[in-house]
Amino acid sequence: MKQDSDTSTTLAEDKILILYILKKVGKPLSHKELLELILTVADINYFYFQQFLSDLLEDNYIAKCAENTDLYELTEAGSKSLELTLDLIPGITKLKIDSQFKKSFDSIQDKFSISAEYMPISEKEFIVTCKIIENHTDIFKLETYVGSKTQAGNIVSHWNKRAVEIYPQILELLTM
Repeated sequence: MKQDSDTSTTLAEDKILILYILKKVGKPLSHKELLELILTVADINYFYFQQFLSDLLEDNYIAKCAENTDLYELTEAGSKSLELTLDLIPGITKLKIDSQFKKSFDSIQDKFSISAEYMPISEKEFIVTCKIIENHTDIFKLETYVGSKTQAGNIVSHWNKRAVEIYPQILELLTM
């Protein structure tokens, strides 16, 4: 595949953008968090994002925090590379990142700090898992079996909307 210089520059900008966002956050990000942050400021498709992530890992510009995790952090080599190439990111993109960053990051962190999902065990049995995650650690996790997909969906929906109210009530009931 032949690449023209504009395409190569765009690919380099997108890789540098990933490094810039990791530097800006200052702590490890999950794959989902990093992808959502990138998508708020750049028009990168998922497959290119995956390739960029792979390239950056291979070049040791980013690293996984631990084996078999999806938490990524900027390495010292990545930080040095970013310093040398930061000028490749257009000023308007940096401005967009800097102005939207706090809001987008807080929103994504909120989104990933409370989660619920269900999985079918059989046609009439489902397991529902409700979690509260803080700093990539489960601080609360509840699993329960239910007898219908509708009931599982309702639990997931209620947890995602009202976990802030439900969690303290559960703790109170458990400590009475």
